[in-house]
Amino acid sequence: MYNSHSDIWFAGAFAAITVDFIVYPFDTLKTRIQSPNYERVFKDARTGAIRRNVLYKGLYQGVWSVVFSTIPSSGAFFTTYEAVKCTLHSSSTHSQDSNPEYYEGSRIVIPLPFTHSLPVPVIHGIASSAGEMVSCLMLTPAEVIKQNAQMIDRQASGSNIAPVRQVLWKFKGRPWKLWSGYTALVGRNLPMTGLQFPLFEYLRSRILDWRRGRRDVKGKGEEVKEQLIERAGVTGMSAGMAGTVASLVTTPIDVVKTRVMLSASSESSQGQAGGKAKKGALAVGREIFVKEGVRGLFKGGAIRAGWTAIAVSLYLSMYEGGRFFLENRRKQIEGVGGAEEGDAVM
Repeated sequence: MYNSHSDIWFAGAFAAITVDFIVYPFDTLKTRIQSPNYERVFKDARTGAIRRNVLYKGLYQGVWSVVFSTIPSSGAFFTTYEAVKCTLHSSSTHSQDSNPEYYEGSRIVIPLPFTHSLPVPVIHGIASSAGEMVSCLMLTPAEVIKQNAQMIDRQASGSNIAPVRQVLWKFKGRPWKLWSGYTALVGRNLPMTGLQFPLFEYLRSRILDWRRGRRDVKGKGEEVKEQLIERAGVTGMSAGMAGTVASLVTTPIDVVKTRVMLSASSESSQGQAGGKAKKGALAVGREIFVKEGVRGLFKGGAIRAGWTAIAVSLYLSMYEGGRFFLENRRKQIEGVGGAEEGDAVM
């Protein structure tokens, strides 16, 4: 790996912002389907038919809150992920079998004072979890604003005020409530990334090994441009498969997270009135199971799996391609050999 902090930050932020704009409408639909008010707001009370003019309206409501938080949060995730992963790899008893240039070229490795024999999937799981916990600190307020903005029916309310401004107005007296969903967000994202990244790394390494085997038979490697396209393609394929599995498994946690965040604005606007104690994630999950059964815990699962596969595939392939491009450009400027296809960059 031969990337600087700025390479990692720029590649991660650019990929995240681009993907946010592409998949945001699907995220809005998922939030509305998972909402406890879905039947009342988005279905006709007499016929039970979906009110498409309401469900599919304003699909980009709240998008800017996510875009502005994506730049620091995605950069923080990948910087932390790379730092922890490289540190754990370099301190592993198996590191002698790895390519030493991976560690020497990196500028973010901090050696540990001890060695360990953790399996590679565990290292990737720890690294992704550490990155997620840092990222979620920046993401939580934006997630709360976004999901509450996605639920506002501007036609019914008769207000011309932007949904994000309406949500912020509710929190002006108690701004700390914007972080009320941190535990639920971490509770969803840790299992998601802890499952997704080790699976992604495994699938990608297997595909790259297979590709290298075929290339050894056929002859010399491809040019840098072809390597970039191929690496981004392999990353996208691996990420899409891993993201689909991880999103399906963690859908119940996502439903609970959505309910907790949607309740934050009502609690904030009501203040202390009513004296109702705030429900925790476990209490919310139990309530969903009792009232709606297992089906309620998997609401929006299909649409979430679909857009997650697309989003993660685009996100990581763009990130990988961006880093590969910046890595080769940096090496050319500094007079170092170009990156090989099999070099680890995630």
